[in-house]
Amino acid sequence: MLALNVHDIHMQQHAASKHEAIKAMAAALTQKGLVEAGYQDGMLAREAQTSTYLGNGIAIPHGTTDTRDQVKQTGVQVFHFPQGVDWGEGNLAYVAIGIAAKSDEHLSILRQLTRVLSQDGIEQQLKTASAAEQLVALLNGQTADTQTFTFSSDMVLTGFPASDITTLQAVGAGLLKNHHCLDSDGVSQAVAGQPVHLGEGHWLLGVGDGVLQSGLSLVMPATSLSHQSLSVSALWCVAANNRAHLPVLNTLMQWKLDKQLAESGRYSPQALVDALSAEPAPVQPHTAAPSEASTAEGPTGLYTVTNAHGLHARPGAMLVNTAKKFSADIQVANASTQSEPVNAKSLMKVIALGVKHGHQLQFSAQGSDAEQAIAALGDAIKDGLGENA
Repeated sequence: MLALNVHDIHMQQHAASKHEAIKAMAAALTQKGLVEAGYQDGMLAREAQTSTYLGNGIAIPHGTTDTRDQVKQTGVQVFHFPQGVDWGEGNLAYVAIGIAAKSDEHLSILRQLTRVLSQDGIEQQLKTASAAEQLVALLNGQTADTQTFTFSSDMVLTGFPASDITTLQAVGAGLLKNHHCLDSDGVSQAVAGQPVHLGEGHWLLGVGDGVLQSGLSLVMPATSLSHQSLSVSALWCVAANNRAHLPVLNTLMQWKLDKQLAESGRYSPQALVDALSAEPAPVQPHTAAPSEASTAEGPTGLYTVTNAHGLHARPGAMLVNTAKKFSADIQVANASTQSEPVNAKSLMKVIALGVKHGHQLQFSAQGSDAEQAIAALGDAIKDGLGENA
């Protein structure tokens, strides 16, 4: 996860143009020891290819793939422009985040930033920030409306040698405590709690007392156990002191309805984190998988992204620009992580899907040119979205 500190922030800056702003950020990245001097040319070339303006007053200038050899270390420099900088097409950037990234680290940084910056009201909060500490907090997701939820790959433990579900409860509680989600009272409540059977050998344990911050852990035994005459192959432990856990529960309930709990147990820890970090759609009864045929709700299309680094800014922009050519309402979801559908004409929303190489995108469209839109998007993806996929 991207971590910022006050030393990455440049407050109260002014630039007459986006090119002047980019040069200032390139100089800061160089001075920080993150890039070689030649990285500036890559940043300017990248901007000439496609605008790096994300929306909500945010721009994310970065280099081209040809200048990745100029990157010494992944990092960012954040420039705050309270008067705004014209980023083209009438867009004003109040915060510009200069990114230096190697390989597919680029995508993970973009995904982290876009999730933070897509929050409602974030543009005004960024524009009016008066201190570096305030801007760091905002970019780290600590807005006034933020409710923290902790779940990372090291909170998933597989193949644990346990003889009963109580042992799994103790281990799950320990993982939550180690990540500062539970205090000692919370651990005691978790161990004494009564898990609920979800189905397919998956159980859910909720903890509401002794919670420091909401979070999730998952423990899977080395061999299937039995509890109340039912199999135990996984225990999900949820600590909750706000509503931040509800999207995760929503996803688990959808997996239960779709009978995908057993399948989720075969995911890697990071794949589980990615799947549960994506915004879930409202719980719905299981339906047949969509296809590229027209339906009563409009045509749909399922396409595989073959770009080596997934949908980072450039191919993402190509996808969005293709969608914008049509009047139809176009929604897209990352079928590989079961994300909620988002507006395919919003670059910020598309990048926030966290699409990696091999992921499948599910499109749906409604409108007079919906079928043409779906076909064009499929062709664009198959052609590599401006890259040699």
